[in-house]
Amino acid sequence: VQLQASGGGLVQPGGSLRLSCAASGSIDSINFIRWYRQAPGKQSEMVASITRIGVTRYADSVKGRFTISRDNAKSTVYLQMNSLKPEDTALYYCNATLRTGHSYSGQGTLVTVSS
Repeated sequence: VQLQASGGGLVQPGGSLRLSCAASGSIDSINFIRWYRQAPGKQSEMVASITRIGVTRYADSVKGRFTISRDNAKSTVYLQMNSLKPEDTALYYCNATLRTGHSYSGQGTLVTVSS
């Protein structure tokens, strides 16, 4: 499984961005996909996840502001981020866990929230 994240950039506080995670390879074996983020000097944090049947979960820090969704036809998972805050600044990357338990991560996309 290969994952490619995109959509990051510079946005002002209160703004929005939509990240994309395009999957290729053995996508039928994917059990769930998670978005993580890592801010400078901090540990990685799970932001949101979506299972193969569409069940979603969110970190408390993003509930009500972020929405994870997927387009099966495009083999892509999205992370819609609204009401962005400076503390959302981080490298965002997606991770896929297969039914076998194996896990794969793609390269991240940088999100900077600053005025």
